[in-house]
Amino acid sequence: MAQQLQITAARVDPALLDLPWEVPLEEWPTDVLAALPRGISRHVVRFVRLSGRVIALKEIGERVAYQEYELLRALGRLEAPAVQPLAVITGRTAPDGEELNSVLVTEHLQYSLPYRALFSQYMRPETAGRLIDALSVLLVRLHLLGFYWGDVSLSNTLFRRDAGAFAAYLVDAETGELHPSLTHGQRGYDVDLARTNIIGELMDLQAGEVLDEDVDVVDVGNQIVERYESLWSELTQEESFDTAERWRVTERINRLNDLGFDVGELTLTTDVGGTTVSIQPKVVDAGHYHRQIMRLTGLDVQENQARRMLNDLDSYRAETDRQNDDPVIVAHDWLDEVFTPTVRAVPRELRRKLEPAEIFHEVLEHRWFVSQQQERDVPLAEAIESYVENVLRHRPDERSFLDRDSVEMPAVDG
Repeated sequence: MAQQLQITAARVDPALLDLPWEVPLEEWPTDVLAALPRGISRHVVRFVRLSGRVIALKEIGERVAYQEYELLRALGRLEAPAVQPLAVITGRTAPDGEELNSVLVTEHLQYSLPYRALFSQYMRPETAGRLIDALSVLLVRLHLLGFYWGDVSLSNTLFRRDAGAFAAYLVDAETGELHPSLTHGQRGYDVDLARTNIIGELMDLQAGEVLDEDVDVVDVGNQIVERYESLWSELTQEESFDTAERWRVTERINRLNDLGFDVGELTLTTDVGGTTVSIQPKVVDAGHYHRQIMRLTGLDVQENQARRMLNDLDSYRAETDRQNDDPVIVAHDWLDEVFTPTVRAVPRELRRKLEPAEIFHEVLEHRWFVSQQQERDVPLAEAIESYVENVLRHRPDERSFLDRDSVEMPAVDG
């Protein structure tokens, strides 16, 4: 191993030293690599199993590696939806003395999927809309934090299932910048670039016969502009109303909560005559339902999964006539009597296919579907058995696909 190898990390895993850094990533032996799907990247990217987890390695220049590492750390402190940076490897030299590029090390996001695993000729039409919704929410969240992406695309995003929808995560921050706030021009450039890149990426899939040619890729690309602007307006616009309509303050907050955002501060102003009131959210935090379920149960789940779990918790509270009991105690009992037994009823070898919260959501969805189909109230145990045999057993393992090339991956039913 080269003497000048350097590892920069907040916490260094000694196992990193055992990897063949003197070899270009492109030539790493297959016995070192983890078999996971890779999206399209301008750089060489490889996945490796290390100390019981999977890490992603990206070969880039030293300056860019350090810049992206620090930016991802900053986004982590802001609780932004992005991959977690682990280290930067510099000073790599091949046995013949050739200098090799530096490597950025990030933690692989479990249960995440590149867009090529989702956009396929077998994809249901509504899946495209859900992916665009997820990317729109991601872009709005990043812009609210003052993050200018500079290279918004499906290729630079990973998606995780979220109770029938998707949650999007930033995976490439090479061109990003963090500011106290963004100008209208910076936001507009990101949105326009997202539209252009999405259209190009979908055209590429159509050319490769991965995406059905009947899909209007321009329309799909335009959707991100419409959905971004709609969401941004709802989160930031100023609203005026008569002083007699003070209930509209609560209504505005409830609308923001329904979108998954909390209001940290509101600015209320009245006109000279005191007849109208203006309201504008000042600080908006994402993860409204996530924080509620975390506080009540300690479970760290996606936003829509948390909303679904809270709805089931409310039903449990009503069924057991415990509306006046301490919510934390009721939630603890719901966890022990409903959520955990449901997940554990799934055979152990099948649980890794989806996250536990997503399995719980799908069981409830399946129970409702079968009940409607058979016009009777299907018991939960029966619904679980039917779901396992008729749905889950036929799903691919989304924790880690066993495919080397995402282009050849089986279609994932959206």
